[in-house]
Amino acid sequence: MNGFIAAILVIFVSANIGFIVSLIKKRNDVADIFWGIGFILVAWTSFFLAESFNNRALLVNVLVTIWGLRLAFHIGLRNRGKGEDFRYKAWRESWGKTFYWRSYLQVFILQGFFLFLISLPLVFVNPGNAEFSLFDVLGLLIWLIGFFFEAVGDYQLLQFTKNAENKGKIIQTGLWKYTRHPNYFGEVVLWWGIFFFALPFGFWTIISPLTITFLILYVSGIPMLEKKYENNPEFAEYKKRTSAFFPMPSK
Repeated sequence: MNGFIAAILVIFVSANIGFIVSLIKKRNDVADIFWGIGFILVAWTSFFLAESFNNRALLVNVLVTIWGLRLAFHIGLRNRGKGEDFRYKAWRESWGKTFYWRSYLQVFILQGFFLFLISLPLVFVNPGNAEFSLFDVLGLLIWLIGFFFEAVGDYQLLQFTKNAENKGKIIQTGLWKYTRHPNYFGEVVLWWGIFFFALPFGFWTIISPLTITFLILYVSGIPMLEKKYENNPEFAEYKKRTSAFFPMPSK
Protein backbone atom coordinates (compact mmCIF):
# COMPACT_ATOMS: atom_id res chain seq x y z
CA MET A 1 0.00 0.00 0.00
CA ASN A 2 1.21 3.49 -0.81
CA GLY A 3 2.67 5.22 2.26
CA PHE A 4 0.57 8.34 1.75
CA ILE A 5 -2.68 6.38 1.52
CA ALA A 6 -1.75 4.29 4.55
CA ALA A 7 -0.98 7.42 6.59
CA ILE A 8 -4.29 9.02 5.61
CA LEU A 9 -6.25 5.88 6.52
CA VAL A 10 -4.50 5.46 9.86
CA ILE A 11 -5.03 9.11 10.76
CA PHE A 12 -8.69 9.02 9.66
CA VAL A 13 -9.43 5.93 11.76
CA SER A 14 -7.56 7.40 14.74
CA ALA A 15 -9.50 10.68 14.43
CA ASN A 16 -12.83 8.85 14.39
CA ILE A 17 -11.90 6.72 17.39
CA GLY A 18 -10.83 9.87 19.20
CA PHE A 19 -14.16 11.53 18.39
CA ILE A 20 -16.11 8.54 19.70
CA VAL A 21 -14.05 8.54 22.92
CA SER A 22 -14.71 12.28 23.29
CA LEU A 23 -18.46 11.66 23.10
CA ILE A 24 -18.25 8.93 25.73
CA LYS A 25 -16.01 10.98 28.03
CA LYS A 26 -17.84 14.22 27.20
CA ARG A 27 -14.53 16.05 26.80
CA ASN A 28 -12.83 17.02 23.56
CA ASP A 29 -9.41 17.42 25.14
CA VAL A 30 -8.84 13.68 24.57
CA ALA A 31 -7.77 14.92 21.13
CA ASP A 32 -4.51 16.04 22.75
CA ILE A 33 -3.81 12.48 23.87
CA PHE A 34 -4.55 11.11 20.39
CA TRP A 35 -2.12 13.66 18.91
CA GLY A 36 1.04 11.85 19.98
CA ILE A 37 -0.49 8.42 19.41
CA GLY A 38 -1.38 9.34 15.84
CA PHE A 39 2.26 9.97 14.93
CA ILE A 40 3.29 6.63 16.41
CA LEU A 41 0.68 4.82 14.30
CA VAL A 42 1.79 6.59 11.11
CA ALA A 43 5.45 5.86 11.85
CA TRP A 44 5.12 2.12 12.42
CA THR A 45 2.51 1.59 9.71
CA SER A 46 4.78 3.09 7.06
CA PHE A 47 7.75 1.21 8.58
CA PHE A 48 6.13 -2.21 8.25
CA LEU A 49 4.88 -1.41 4.76
CA ALA A 50 8.44 -0.74 3.61
CA GLU A 51 10.01 -3.38 1.40
CA SER A 52 13.30 -3.50 3.29
CA PHE A 53 14.60 -3.04 6.84
CA ASN A 54 16.07 0.41 7.41
CA ASN A 55 18.20 1.33 10.45
CA ARG A 56 17.67 5.07 9.91
CA ALA A 57 13.92 4.56 9.82
CA LEU A 58 14.06 2.41 12.94
CA LEU A 59 15.90 5.17 14.80
CA VAL A 60 13.43 7.83 13.68
CA ASN A 61 10.45 5.65 14.63
CA VAL A 62 11.90 5.01 18.08
CA LEU A 63 12.38 8.75 18.58
CA VAL A 64 8.80 9.46 17.50
CA THR A 65 7.49 6.67 19.74
CA ILE A 66 9.38 8.00 22.79
CA TRP A 67 8.05 11.48 22.13
CA GLY A 68 4.47 10.38 21.40
CA LEU A 69 4.11 8.07 24.39
CA ARG A 70 5.61 10.58 26.80
CA LEU A 71 3.30 13.30 25.54
CA ALA A 72 0.20 11.11 25.67
CA PHE A 73 0.94 9.89 29.21
CA HIS A 74 1.79 13.40 30.37
CA ILE A 75 -1.47 14.87 29.07
CA GLY A 76 -3.46 11.95 30.43
CA LEU A 77 -1.97 12.37 33.91
CA ARG A 78 -2.37 16.14 33.74
CA ASN A 79 -6.07 15.90 32.87
CA ARG A 80 -6.93 13.09 35.30
CA GLY A 81 -9.43 14.22 37.89
CA LYS A 82 -9.83 17.63 36.28
CA GLY A 83 -12.46 19.20 34.08
CA GLU A 84 -12.14 19.67 30.35
CA ASP A 85 -9.31 21.93 29.16
CA PHE A 86 -10.49 25.57 29.13
CA ARG A 87 -9.92 25.95 25.39
CA TYR A 88 -12.14 23.01 24.49
CA LYS A 89 -14.66 23.98 27.14
CA ALA A 90 -15.01 27.45 25.60
CA TRP A 91 -15.77 25.89 22.22
CA ARG A 92 -18.28 23.50 23.79
CA GLU A 93 -20.14 26.46 25.28
CA SER A 94 -19.99 28.69 22.21
CA TRP A 95 -20.86 26.13 19.52
CA GLY A 96 -24.26 25.31 20.95
CA LYS A 97 -26.39 23.11 18.67
CA THR A 98 -23.56 22.80 16.13
CA PHE A 99 -21.24 21.33 18.75
CA TYR A 100 -21.12 17.73 17.50
CA TRP A 101 -20.34 18.27 13.85
CA ARG A 102 -18.01 21.17 14.59
CA SER A 103 -16.19 19.03 17.15
CA TYR A 104 -15.78 16.28 14.56
CA LEU A 105 -14.58 18.58 11.79
CA GLN A 106 -12.79 21.40 13.61
CA VAL A 107 -11.14 19.35 16.34
CA PHE A 108 -10.56 15.78 15.19
CA ILE A 109 -10.56 15.92 11.37
CA LEU A 110 -8.67 19.22 11.25
CA GLN A 111 -6.15 17.87 13.75
CA GLY A 112 -5.79 14.81 11.52
CA PHE A 113 -5.02 17.04 8.54
CA PHE A 114 -2.24 18.84 10.41
CA LEU A 115 -0.98 15.52 11.78
CA PHE A 116 -0.62 14.28 8.20
CA LEU A 117 1.38 17.35 7.14
CA ILE A 118 3.70 17.13 10.14
CA SER A 119 4.20 13.36 9.75
CA LEU A 120 5.26 13.60 6.09
CA PRO A 121 8.99 13.05 6.89
CA LEU A 122 8.05 9.67 8.37
CA VAL A 123 6.36 8.59 5.15
CA PHE A 124 9.61 9.26 3.27
CA VAL A 125 12.14 8.06 5.84
CA ASN A 126 10.60 4.64 6.41
CA PRO A 127 10.84 3.24 2.87
CA GLY A 128 14.02 5.21 2.09
CA ASN A 129 17.41 3.58 1.66
CA ALA A 130 19.72 6.50 2.40
CA GLU A 131 22.86 5.82 4.42
CA PHE A 132 23.61 7.51 7.75
CA SER A 133 25.07 10.97 7.22
CA LEU A 134 25.91 14.20 9.01
CA PHE A 135 22.31 15.24 8.44
CA ASP A 136 21.23 12.39 10.72
CA VAL A 137 23.73 13.38 13.42
CA LEU A 138 22.48 16.96 13.23
CA GLY A 139 18.87 15.78 13.27
CA LEU A 140 19.44 13.62 16.34
CA LEU A 141 21.17 16.44 18.23
CA ILE A 142 18.37 18.88 17.39
CA TRP A 143 15.74 16.30 18.39
CA LEU A 144 17.47 15.70 21.74
CA ILE A 145 17.52 19.43 22.47
CA GLY A 146 13.84 19.72 21.61
CA PHE A 147 12.85 16.66 23.62
CA PHE A 148 14.79 17.97 26.63
CA PHE A 149 12.95 21.29 26.60
CA GLU A 150 9.53 19.71 26.12
CA ALA A 151 9.92 16.89 28.65
CA VAL A 152 11.72 18.90 31.34
CA GLY A 153 9.43 21.90 30.84
CA ASP A 154 6.33 19.73 31.23
CA TYR A 155 7.79 18.03 34.32
CA GLN A 156 8.68 21.33 35.98
CA LEU A 157 5.20 22.70 35.31
CA LEU A 158 3.56 19.54 36.63
CA GLN A 159 5.56 19.70 39.87
CA PHE A 160 4.77 23.40 40.23
CA THR A 161 1.02 22.91 39.85
CA LYS A 162 1.01 19.97 42.29
CA ASN A 163 2.09 22.34 45.07
CA ALA A 164 -1.06 23.83 46.61
CA GLU A 165 0.90 26.95 47.56
CA ASN A 166 1.32 27.76 43.87
CA LYS A 167 -2.40 27.79 43.04
CA GLY A 168 -3.15 30.80 40.84
CA LYS A 169 0.55 31.62 40.41
CA ILE A 170 2.67 31.67 37.25
CA ILE A 171 5.68 29.35 37.06
CA GLN A 172 8.85 31.41 36.55
CA THR A 173 11.58 28.97 37.55
CA GLY A 174 13.66 26.34 35.78
CA LEU A 175 13.38 26.49 32.01
CA TRP A 176 10.36 28.76 32.45
CA LYS A 177 12.74 31.50 33.55
CA TYR A 178 14.19 31.71 30.03
CA THR A 179 11.09 31.12 27.89
CA ARG A 180 7.40 31.37 28.66
CA HIS A 181 6.81 28.15 26.73
CA PRO A 182 9.75 25.72 26.95
CA ASN A 183 7.48 22.77 26.13
CA TYR A 184 6.20 24.43 22.94
CA PHE A 185 9.74 25.43 22.00
CA GLY A 186 10.83 21.84 22.50
CA GLU A 187 8.06 20.37 20.36
CA VAL A 188 8.87 22.68 17.47
CA VAL A 189 12.61 22.03 17.70
CA LEU A 190 12.33 18.22 17.80
CA TRP A 191 10.28 18.22 14.59
CA TRP A 192 12.98 20.28 12.95
CA GLY A 193 15.30 17.48 14.02
CA ILE A 194 13.08 14.86 12.34
CA PHE A 195 13.12 16.99 9.19
CA PHE A 196 16.90 16.59 8.87
CA PHE A 197 16.46 12.81 8.75
CA ALA A 198 14.09 13.26 5.80
CA LEU A 199 16.18 15.91 4.02
CA PRO A 200 17.90 13.40 1.65
CA PHE A 201 14.46 12.59 0.19
CA GLY A 202 13.51 16.16 -0.67
CA PHE A 203 13.77 19.64 0.79
CA TRP A 204 10.02 20.09 0.43
CA THR A 205 9.49 17.90 3.52
CA ILE A 206 10.26 21.15 5.34
CA ILE A 207 6.46 21.59 5.25
CA SER A 208 6.44 19.42 8.41
CA PRO A 209 8.44 21.66 10.79
CA LEU A 210 7.01 24.80 9.19
CA THR A 211 3.48 23.58 9.93
CA ILE A 212 4.12 22.80 13.61
CA THR A 213 6.03 26.08 14.00
CA PHE A 214 3.11 28.04 12.53
CA LEU A 215 0.54 26.26 14.69
CA ILE A 216 2.48 26.76 17.92
CA LEU A 217 3.42 30.39 17.31
CA TYR A 218 0.27 31.74 15.67
CA VAL A 219 -2.72 29.41 16.05
CA SER A 220 -3.40 26.81 18.75
CA GLY A 221 -0.29 27.11 20.89
CA ILE A 222 1.00 30.31 22.42
CA PRO A 223 -1.84 32.69 21.37
CA MET A 224 -4.66 30.55 22.81
CA LEU A 225 -2.85 29.77 26.04
CA GLU A 226 -1.70 33.31 26.76
CA LYS A 227 -5.18 34.70 26.11
CA LYS A 228 -6.19 32.96 29.34
CA TYR A 229 -3.74 35.14 31.29
CA GLU A 230 -4.17 38.46 29.44
CA ASN A 231 -5.72 40.15 32.52
CA ASN A 232 -3.33 38.58 35.04
CA PRO A 233 -0.95 41.22 36.53
CA GLU A 234 1.65 38.61 37.51
CA PHE A 235 1.70 37.23 33.97
CA ALA A 236 1.97 40.75 32.54
CA GLU A 237 5.18 41.31 34.52
CA TYR A 238 6.46 37.85 33.62
CA LYS A 239 5.74 38.59 29.96
CA LYS A 240 7.77 41.81 30.03
CA ARG A 241 11.00 40.13 31.11
CA THR A 242 10.71 36.63 29.60
CA SER A 243 11.01 35.55 25.96
CA ALA A 244 7.83 34.11 24.50
CA PHE A 245 9.50 31.29 22.61
CA PHE A 246 13.28 31.18 22.16
CA PRO A 247 15.14 30.64 25.47
CA MET A 248 16.90 33.86 26.41
CA PRO A 249 18.26 35.41 29.61
CA SER A 250 15.56 37.06 31.68
CA LYS A 251 15.44 40.85 31.26
